Amino acid sequence: MNSAKSTFPTYKGKPLVRCGNTIYYGSMKDKYVVKLEIKSKKTVKNLEVADKVTVQLMYTDANILSRKQIVKTSEKSGLYLAMDIADAWLTRALAE
Repeated sequence: MNSAKSTFPTYKGKPLVRCGNTIYYGSMKDKYVVKLEIKSKKTVKNLEVADKVTVQLMYTDANILSRKQIVKTSEKSGLYLAMDIADAWLTRALAE
């Protein structure tokens, strides 16, 4: 029984962990994880939604210098497009 795994919401079977305007997608046990950072928000029908989101594919290895951890980076309009590219990058990177 692995209760720690079920405590986080998931997207396409991978965990999502949010801290403020930063969302980590993927497991820290894997070689890579994606960091999504909400840079700006807008209001749509009285609901605050992400507008500009920075997406970074990065190594989870703590021994790698922080500036060398980032493998790919992009900026997307909206969380949906950001999650779409995040899943594609992470799936490809973990398949290597």
